[in-house]
Amino acid sequence: MADTVRFIHLNCHSAYSLLEGALPIGDLVKRAVADGMPALGVCDTANLFGALEFSEKAADAGIQPIVGCKLPVLFEEAGDEAGSGSIGTRSGQGAGAPAWMQFLCADETGYRNLVRLVTDYYLGERGRGEPLTIEQIAGFNDGLIALTGGHDGVLYPHFAESEDSRALKRLDVLSRLFGDRLYVSVERHGMRIEEFGEAGVLSAAYAMKLPIVATNEPFFPSLSDYEAHDALLAVAEGRVLSVDDRRQITPDHHFASQEAMAERFADLPEALDASVEIALRCHFRPTTIAPILPRFTKGSGDAAAAVREEAAELRRQAEAGLTERLAAHGCAPGLSEADYRERLAFELDVIERMEYPGYFLIVADFIKWAKS
Repeated sequence: MADTVRFIHLNCHSAYSLLEGALPIGDLVKRAVADGMPALGVCDTANLFGALEFSEKAADAGIQPIVGCKLPVLFEEAGDEAGSGSIGTRSGQGAGAPAWMQFLCADETGYRNLVRLVTDYYLGERGRGEPLTIEQIAGFNDGLIALTGGHDGVLYPHFAESEDSRALKRLDVLSRLFGDRLYVSVERHGMRIEEFGEAGVLSAAYAMKLPIVATNEPFFPSLSDYEAHDALLAVAEGRVLSVDDRRQITPDHHFASQEAMAERFADLPEALDASVEIALRCHFRPTTIAPILPRFTKGSGDAAAAVREEAAELRRQAEAGLTERLAAHGCAPGLSEADYRERLAFELDVIERMEYPGYFLIVADFIKWAKS
């Protein structure tokens, strides 16, 4: 792959990046195929909604899917001294503000850990939608490749504000945590913060002997879609297009071709090569699996015995329930108790053939609990 491919997109935003992504997964895959990319990475913002669809569609098209996610990480507490913020970023970074990083699944362990991190983001002890702490990342980082992010990431906001010590401190923490699974992102979309911060980003990476990787973060298909996407961002914030102090990105945040990226990073060929290297390191994709239904009874440790016990218990409860109903309400006109018993036996036979008795017993117990 490395001999023929010049660049791999690692952090595309699909339409599942709600109110900011405008690239349907099918369109993303088609564009990768058309450009000759053998692999493709999707890092939707704070969710994995499209992971399975992306995995299936990419694999069907002969594209290696790289599943990832963009998540906010909190490095300092709000009481720390903040920078001036004169350059400006998406997250308004300063102390206490999150840095947005990309995490890519290298293997199944990484995918499981990423699922856990996304779950913690929404349901963790810190509350819904709170940035992840370094401690949380440390507990679930195995199998994940970390990218430092672009204009709203770990480094650019601080180097752009000449807060070198804060940026270096963050980079040191991540380097200790991820080792050779950490890559320093370099992005060139023509944003002021990128222009002001790039020298510091590159200098820090070289000084700490960390690999740099060229990334692009596409949000929409092509240059011609920029204005429509800008309108989407305005709608997402409830603002009008004429307002300047709202979130805006650039026309270069589109799905750029390998040729375009190679030209953009002609002076940093190692950054282009790293995008291919990362793709080679990622060798897992989520797939569909058969439903795993819980057992209602252990059946003395024997699965076959458990199935038989569940079927018998469901039949016992169903027949007892029918007896109670008939005693309370009687039979409908034209029907006898035998008709009801025959119909019940038919339905139970169907449930048993499908091996669903345990499922029905669990639902029945839940309903009883809910009513109690």
